[in-house]
Amino acid sequence: MSKKSKNAPPSTIAQNKKAFHDFFIEERLEAGLALEGWEAKALRAGKVQLKESYVLLKDGESWLFGCHISPLLSASTHVHPDATRTRKLLLHREQILQLVIAVERRGYTLIPLSLYWKKGRAKLEIGVARGKKDYDKRATEKERDWEREKGRRLRHQ
Repeated sequence: MSKKSKNAPPSTIAQNKKAFHDFFIEERLEAGLALEGWEAKALRAGKVQLKESYVLLKDGESWLFGCHISPLLSASTHVHPDATRTRKLLLHREQILQLVIAVERRGYTLIPLSLYWKKGRAKLEIGVARGKKDYDKRATEKERDWEREKGRRLRHQ
């Protein structure tokens, strides 16, 4: 068996692709997650969905709402798992203060972008985002289509 190198890329568990469609991501931040045992096992099995989730700052702490982690059937029987419970995010106090300033003063939104393993711990990538209007979404799609078409034309010449 080969061992992973220390510089290996983190293994992605789940991504929130809809976030890139609905928001302009201004800044990215990494946060730890406070999980229960059954949740860690479910993450290892890939039973997580970030699509409808969001991050809120409350009482000087950051919380992940709406993240759906499906419990495994083999999880312990004495625990009653709640798939969409509110999970605490682990951030430094300075990072939380920066996020409070961004959200309250500048009107940004905190969106979970991806969930991954890093050195055996679950990490959540948070995006400080600004919402897109419908015309922004159309312009982004048009630009993406043009880049794709341009690549095709260059290949065929």
